[in-house]
Amino acid sequence: AWSIQESSIDYQLLVFLRPPPGHSFHLEPDTTGQLPARPSNIRVVLECVCWKKQLLRGTLCFLHHHEDKLPKDQRSVVLRTLCTSSYLDMQKVTCWAQRLLRSAWLLLPQSQHCQLTMLPSSQSCKFLLIGTANMTICTEILFAV
Repeated sequence: AWSIQESSIDYQLLVFLRPPPGHSFHLEPDTTGQLPARPSNIRVVLECVCWKKQLLRGTLCFLHHHEDKLPKDQRSVVLRTLCTSSYLDMQKVTCWAQRLLRSAWLLLPQSQHCQLTMLPSSQSCKFLLIGTANMTICTEILFAV
């Protein structure tokens, strides 16, 4: 969605999160047994990728290799970075997206002409771009599974 005011443009982007290889997302029902209207309990489950070993050389299965036996760079980055226990933590996802956006922004030529400001939010990634002509672009990135 987007809207235009006098000197600003507001965007709202929906980004679908997909689990990386060896992981799956499972939406857990609420206390009434129904799936919630807005996903809150998204369990991240490790899946067997042993059959992919021949296709993905050097890839170890998170499920069948105890985490202590895996090299540090082979451990589940998703579970360590984006989860609390084995549930997707939207605050951690938001912080991760903000760090990624800040890093990527510095590599874009537009970063020389616009100022990027991250706005506080725990459930989405909000940021503001202010251009040299005082044009303001406010963007919110919403995450969905």
